[in-house]
Amino acid sequence: MNSEIPQDAPTLSIVSPMYNEAEGIAEFVKQIHIAVDPLALRWELVLVNDGSRDGTLAAAMGIAASDPCVRVVGFSRNFGHEAASTAGLRYARGAAVVLIDSDLQDPPAVIPDMLAKWRQGYEMVYGVRSKRNEESALKRMTSWSFYRLMRRLAKIDLPKDTGDFRLMDRKVVEAFNAFPERNRFVRGMICWTGFKATGVDFVRAPRFAGKTKYNYLKLLRLAIDSITGFTTAPLKIATWLGVLIFTGALGWIAVVILQYVFWRDYRQPGYTFLAIAILFLGGVQIFLIGMVGEYLARTYEQVQGRPLYIVSDLVNFDDTPAAGGANGGLLKAGKR
Repeated sequence: MNSEIPQDAPTLSIVSPMYNEAEGIAEFVKQIHIAVDPLALRWELVLVNDGSRDGTLAAAMGIAASDPCVRVVGFSRNFGHEAASTAGLRYARGAAVVLIDSDLQDPPAVIPDMLAKWRQGYEMVYGVRSKRNEESALKRMTSWSFYRLMRRLAKIDLPKDTGDFRLMDRKVVEAFNAFPERNRFVRGMICWTGFKATGVDFVRAPRFAGKTKYNYLKLLRLAIDSITGFTTAPLKIATWLGVLIFTGALGWIAVVILQYVFWRDYRQPGYTFLAIAILFLGGVQIFLIGMVGEYLARTYEQVQGRPLYIVSDLVNFDDTPAAGGANGGLLKAGKR
């Protein structure tokens, strides 16, 4: 079921990105212990601090100082949730790896159910949100639309109503770690691997503390990265839109000719329709140029070859190099 794993590696790794979660990190670690300790297996919790501006890093280090199960990776600055998730998966050593946010909206109590499915032979076990408590109707509607749009446009079987909360077999993690791209949609990349998968239902709870870090602008940016990262369908819009406009223009010309032939006293209107046509075509062209620009920007960032993130702190990592870079290169970092 698993790829080659060092003998001293834990059975389970739990990876959690953090950004300004100082108020809730202690409760999160407590809930992880409550969920996992009764399983009587070797495990680790990898907390990735994504350049938090509050006391998140200090709180995580304080916990790690007295809890050998907790390991901390600290970024030099904020690189984003997708980069933090990637870093955690690169540092995780377990035969099975769980990716979970630290805000307790995804309940750690579901992890034993995920492990049970993994032991049955499933290589990916994702959490399915059967109910979303205290989420606005707009958030639920946009989420519903996004997943169905991705399933229709992209060549991946993206499960409906899921997030990053999932368990992965070691072979899935190794496949994911080999991906070189910079603009990342982690859940989509994991699904793209195509390993045997199933779901576990859970009720999504409200945040334990703090505020959500994903506003609608960031969600829109994530959606754009997701679509441009997994399908070229938006580029094909230009072709079909051009055909549609050309067909409409031919029809308009035919109407004008017929009116001129059969109604000789017909007077052409002023410049209203001309202005509308210019504005319409101009808007379409700008939109399509912007769309092409999104793909060019992804290519530009990829060929730069800069690290995906930079690690500045490692806690409870003995003689472990700081894994970073778009291609999994190594960067030096301090250890504690």
